[in-house]
Amino acid sequence: MLRTPPEDRSVDELLSFGVVNLDKPPGPSAHQVTGWVRDMAGLDRAAHSGTLDPKVTGCLPTLLDDATRMAQVFLEGSKEYVSVLELHGPAPADIESTVAEFETKLYQKPPRKSAVSRRLRVREIYDLDLLEVKDRQALLRIRCESGTYIRKLCHDLGLALGTGGHMGHLRRTATDPFDDSDLVDLHDLQDALVFAEDGDESWIRDLVFPAERALTHIPSVTIANSAAREVANGAPVYAPGVFDVDADASRGDLVACYTENGSAVCLGELVGDADADSGIVVSLERVLV
Repeated sequence: MLRTPPEDRSVDELLSFGVVNLDKPPGPSAHQVTGWVRDMAGLDRAAHSGTLDPKVTGCLPTLLDDATRMAQVFLEGSKEYVSVLELHGPAPADIESTVAEFETKLYQKPPRKSAVSRRLRVREIYDLDLLEVKDRQALLRIRCESGTYIRKLCHDLGLALGTGGHMGHLRRTATDPFDDSDLVDLHDLQDALVFAEDGDESWIRDLVFPAERALTHIPSVTIANSAAREVANGAPVYAPGVFDVDADASRGDLVACYTENGSAVCLGELVGDADADSGIVVSLERVLV
């Protein structure tokens, strides 16, 4: 069954296909926090936007119930962090120029405690700003490719600076398409859920977004309702059912397909020409209805 427009959904519909831009506290793991959100809201499932170590705080968008099917979209965008680099000696005079050299593609191997295979891989640092230096601490702002290990970056910076160094406090300030401008803490979410049970829905509607908000950083494809019903049964998106394709979309891109009312239908790979008379335009990866 196709969903109602995002702006017309009930609170129950938001909770079953929504996203919360959570402010992860220090202490619990990202997995624990996601479990608490799931249990608070009485849901079957919840999924986070990418692992944060227990001590790390900040932006942890959390997908609710059916929205967990779209978790892969958080691999498509960039992440932003603010980190303290703890130097093992006085900051050298060339610290600013040395830090600037790391604004590039870097080879990284995941640490031994990571949950992924320890294969050498390349991750890009899009922006690396030295915000402040005080004593043996340097405050960095990092915008980087998803999957970058900031702990490893800080270790390598310490080696390049000749002092040695390690990562101190770390806070994630953005994960596309979310940032820290509207973060929600666990206490406010719990209170909002209680207020909603008592009939006041205004607060929960401010904190829980339609799941479509998590898709705004990837190209969109608008399809007919008839095509969306076929997708719900496992069919790909064929050219006759396509109304519009984002001008920025290229073949091979991950795209999100919507009905005309703005409701998400599926994720898939753009494989064909929407202007053609026939043929597959989007091959399915995740059905969202």
